[in-house]
Amino acid sequence: MGESSTNRKDSFLVCGLGSLGQYCVSVLKEFAVTVNAIEASQAPIWEIPDLTDLVDCLLIGDCRQPKLLEQAGIRDCRAILLVTSDERVNIAAAFAARSLNPNIRLVVRSAQENLNELLGHQLGNFIAFEATQLPAPSFALAALDSETQGLFTLEKQRLRITTTHIQPDHHWCDLRLLYELNTPNRRVLRHFRATVLPPANSFYQWDPDTRVQAGDTITYIEATEAIATTPVLSHRRRGALWQELSPALVWQSLRQTLHQFWREGTQTQRVALLSSFVMLSLFVSGAALYKLQYSELTLQEALNVSLVLVIGGFDNLFGDLKLPFAIPWWLHLFSVGMTVAGTIFIGILYATLTERVLASRFQFLKRRPPIPKADHVVLVGLGRVGQRIATLLQDLKQPLVGVHAIALDPGVLPQIPLVTGNFRDTLMRVNLATAKSMVIVTDDEVANLEIALMAQAANPNCNLVVRVFDPAFTEHVAQLLPAARVMGAYALSAAAFAGAAFGENILSLFRLNDRTTLVTEYQIEPTDTLNGCLLAEIAYGYGVVPILHQKGDHEPARLMPSDDIRLRVGDRLVVLATLSGLQRVERGISKAPRWQVQVEKAVSEEAVFAGAGAIARISGCSIGTARELMSHLPAVTPTLLHKHQAQRLVRELNKLQVLASLLRAS
Repeated sequence: MGESSTNRKDSFLVCGLGSLGQYCVSVLKEFAVTVNAIEASQAPIWEIPDLTDLVDCLLIGDCRQPKLLEQAGIRDCRAILLVTSDERVNIAAAFAARSLNPNIRLVVRSAQENLNELLGHQLGNFIAFEATQLPAPSFALAALDSETQGLFTLEKQRLRITTTHIQPDHHWCDLRLLYELNTPNRRVLRHFRATVLPPANSFYQWDPDTRVQAGDTITYIEATEAIATTPVLSHRRRGALWQELSPALVWQSLRQTLHQFWREGTQTQRVALLSSFVMLSLFVSGAALYKLQYSELTLQEALNVSLVLVIGGFDNLFGDLKLPFAIPWWLHLFSVGMTVAGTIFIGILYATLTERVLASRFQFLKRRPPIPKADHVVLVGLGRVGQRIATLLQDLKQPLVGVHAIALDPGVLPQIPLVTGNFRDTLMRVNLATAKSMVIVTDDEVANLEIALMAQAANPNCNLVVRVFDPAFTEHVAQLLPAARVMGAYALSAAAFAGAAFGENILSLFRLNDRTTLVTEYQIEPTDTLNGCLLAEIAYGYGVVPILHQKGDHEPARLMPSDDIRLRVGDRLVVLATLSGLQRVERGISKAPRWQVQVEKAVSEEAVFAGAGAIARISGCSIGTARELMSHLPAVTPTLLHKHQAQRLVRELNKLQVLASLLRAS
């Protein structure tokens, strides 16, 4: 989070200059900060040109060594990025860094989710990412080639970023102004005409009073659906619920349950149920009869005799030539019947268990679904990234087929068809000619290129998404496959690592107009640049989009919060931001407001009162100042406003029967 310049340390340390580390250095230098680095090898391969010019101090050695960390300036660093390819090295270096600098921000590359959570509690000021899995949603959405640009979950609510091309028959066309599209569940992000190139950096380069027309392109974020959860009842509520339900647990309810089981169960299940009732009756009856016949027996002894007979132990009691004790003929006959019935019951029990075991085995060995015939996604490479992409595509109800070099465990993605073997052979079996998209995410970027070229030859209309690592190689692939979506995994992830280094919590990321957009969480602290600001000032001044606000830990979070909320210490704020937006927040560089509102007159005393409230609420001035302005009309609002903010104030005043207009400040 941005802090005052007197307290801020603009020095960062990157450990591990592989592909990810090099991208992290490049992104950090965009913030104009000091970046030192430690690399284990003497002659690393630089994938980013002139990387040595970006690093202020490069040391060679083991980043786990305290002396080397001190030499790299660890005590004066604001954050350390531990991004080597060895998780053990990263974690060991994190402990060493924390011992040398108790306040340093630890940003670690690690895929051990449970361990990361434990380390977060143990070390504090710690965050971990898995670099290969962060971009998985971007790959999945690129495969759809649809209007969806981003998809993530926030407060158990799924949010979708959508780009819509307005057709003449669209229900917004010629009927809605852009500001009218903003609702409690939706926010407009970008708008441009068909003949105008969209701005690259800002979310707010559009006029709220513009009417939607055919040919327009509108990008917006919308809360689509809640993630279903199972409610947890408190102890008191569970007790009350039990009291409400217990009277219903009578014979009638039990009889209905048994009737339903008897009607819907298999033949074996019915026989097992009936046999269980018979055996329970015989067991109880046998214990009662022996207790009544032989009063000297205790209840435990009578139950034991009955149990022995039921499980086939007749010979244990009566197996001798002479009976061991006097027994009436009818009780002796009943004992024989119990043993025979018990033997039959055990046979039925074995049959039921065998059926269950075989059914479970057949279910475990159940064949995967057939390969889709057309309009499906072919996913090549089912490593960790590929499996994550497959899960996301399944959640989006997309038909797909997986392709992998070796067979997977039957429990891995059992609901998708899978083709294994040599890629040249397998591509002939996945109906590639009729596929909608192909996502190629193996760990070998040369193999990815080969597969992409083969796919293009087989299906020129197929939407290709190719994973690469080397930026130079990326350019070559883009030239060979101009229509393909060539995406660098580490280039996408580096933005999240760099943002986290400044203390922000990066919740998700996605690609929007070929730029990485981060879903970033702020916890407001006393020295933050955002403390005391209206959300309108944050949104339009820094060029970020507030999508969630929570006042304190115990208040409910609000999606798409009002621009009129003023942030206080302890508040939580989640925004959409590009790297340039994060830079502006970090440095406290806000775009200067240049607009005012000319207030002409109010039609009534009620309008004067309500207008003063609207001015104070939207502009952020005191209520006293607003009332003073409304008592001396015509007048101009004393507070400078951003254009979107001023336009909203004009609309609100006009609704309250206060005549007002927009005025550009001189």
